[in-house]
Amino acid sequence: MTPSPSTVAVIGAGPAGLMAAERLAQAGLRVVLHERMPSVARKFLMAGRGGLNLTHSEPPAPFLNRYDAAAQGRIRDWLDALSPADLIEWVEGLGQPTFVGSSGRVFPKAMKTSPLLRAWLARLEELGVEIRTRSRWTGWQGEALTFDTPEGERIERPDAVILALGGASWAKLGSDAAWVPALEGAGAEVADFRPANVGFDVSWSPLFRERFAGTPLKGIALTHGDRTVRGEAMIAAYGIEGGGVYALSAGLREAVERDGSTMLTLDLRPDLDIEALTQRLSKPRGKDSLSNWLRKAARLDSTAVALLREGGPLSADPAQLAARIKGLALTLTDVQGLSRAISSAGGVALDAVDERLMLKARPGVFAAGEMLDWEAPTGGYLLQASFASGVVAAEGVRAWLDGR
Repeated sequence: MTPSPSTVAVIGAGPAGLMAAERLAQAGLRVVLHERMPSVARKFLMAGRGGLNLTHSEPPAPFLNRYDAAAQGRIRDWLDALSPADLIEWVEGLGQPTFVGSSGRVFPKAMKTSPLLRAWLARLEELGVEIRTRSRWTGWQGEALTFDTPEGERIERPDAVILALGGASWAKLGSDAAWVPALEGAGAEVADFRPANVGFDVSWSPLFRERFAGTPLKGIALTHGDRTVRGEAMIAAYGIEGGGVYALSAGLREAVERDGSTMLTLDLRPDLDIEALTQRLSKPRGKDSLSNWLRKAARLDSTAVALLREGGPLSADPAQLAARIKGLALTLTDVQGLSRAISSAGGVALDAVDERLMLKARPGVFAAGEMLDWEAPTGGYLLQASFASGVVAAEGVRAWLDGR
């Protein structure tokens, strides 16, 4: 008589949980996927509203350097399990062609999450994955799992568990960190959650805030300490946000928390060195106002010119003007909170799990995705590592079950 396959409970139906469920089902295991929300992958769907940035085409070394230094050793192993090339192949295997954008970011041609998610859920159904929505994990009762469901409490005893419960940003989409007491009660170390990929407060003048909130700064370079990134930013009523800011947000957050404020320097024309820019600004401007002259000679839009004026009166001296354009200093006075963050830092300490992502304090229980303590900027890095951690956790479950 053929023995029944082992049952694995995957709790949390975001990218990490869905990927883990697929890998486990492909290995012939029975998979029950629990999601506390009425539908799956709500944050994943939200990520695709402006175009689903799946991963990035950077070479491996700079790609890995996008992650916080403390986690890079672990994430290297995750990326070995599912590389950006592997992820692209997997997406295209679901019938979703991809392309590389001008910035090196990788998108599905459909741009949206929904076609990919539909194809993925169809595959999971074919593999026999059972998905239970409105099934909220509430902890352990001895060795059993307890769930709050519309039918009342359920108690289940799977052979292994993967927790993919998300971090602490976007609580309304399911990532509310309500799982922390249960993990701490099980003996796992959980670091406090902090906002990541988040905006920062700047004390704009009322006129600037009223006229320019919601306008972009394109093609700029941003510097904090010894790190410089190229990208975009967005003027917000409270301050500044956007991809370029998010790429530096870990260091900016730590500096603000430590010192009460920090300086972010913008280069509004990174494609021109200061000598070339000074030369352009040294030509006679005729009857043009200084603002018009800056638009023509330095090719700055009205937002950039107004931002220059926020720093104080503008000098007519070409060298001083060029220096302001190439090194505009903004004082960041506070960090926006978790409710406005795209992702979060903190969570289950990486030292609390082994190389297979199994909790050292709870054998047979694995963790994956944003509930682990790592962070990365937007640009495909967050999703790539989340998918990859799901693969690592699934392979860990298989190895643990085989060893058991």
